[in-house]
Amino acid sequence: MINNTSFIADIQELIQRDRDLEKIINNYGYPSQWQREPGFATLIRIILEQQVSYASAKAAFKRLNSAVEELTPTSFLSLDDVELKTIGFSRQKTRYGRELARTVMDRSLDLDSLTHLDDSAIREKLTSIKGIGNWTVDIYLMMALQRRDVFPSKDLAVAIAVKEIKNLTTRPKAAELEVIAQPWQPYRAIATKILWHYYLNRKSKKK
Repeated sequence: MINNTSFIADIQELIQRDRDLEKIINNYGYPSQWQREPGFATLIRIILEQQVSYASAKAAFKRLNSAVEELTPTSFLSLDDVELKTIGFSRQKTRYGRELARTVMDRSLDLDSLTHLDDSAIREKLTSIKGIGNWTVDIYLMMALQRRDVFPSKDLAVAIAVKEIKNLTTRPKAAELEVIAQPWQPYRAIATKILWHYYLNRKSKKK
């Protein structure tokens, strides 16, 4: 598990192994630790982030929090189709959110207990819920549970960042990214956060 002290130490270890990651730190400074509170609200936010821009999902999540007093499974289920569509939920994501809410409410899923499980057991539990795939689990493990060696190989920002910092001719696919990330073990989540840091900052510099 990552903490404030280990995060910096892990970055130092990584940049000794990979000079391209070192260049990111030299050019843009240290990345955020990207921490989110474990629980239902964070999983809903990650569902919103599936296959859309970070800014779009962030805005939708802000509207969602404004629509309820507290974001819980019960309050989420109180919102009707029109309200969720106005917030920014597609029909598909509405189904996913409601499925997650019901699963938590009927105690088929105990989110608090996930903290005590290893990554593979958490992945098995979460991917059994419709709408939660490996990418969603990866992000939850990295941000909410602060696991150290998770690597979201299907993350678009990661693929774009790797293509640019490694000067590749084409954007690497998931299998290629897994190979590229092997030397980063057991710090692949930290490497991912460095890559996100690059992606967000290089975009802002281009504006």
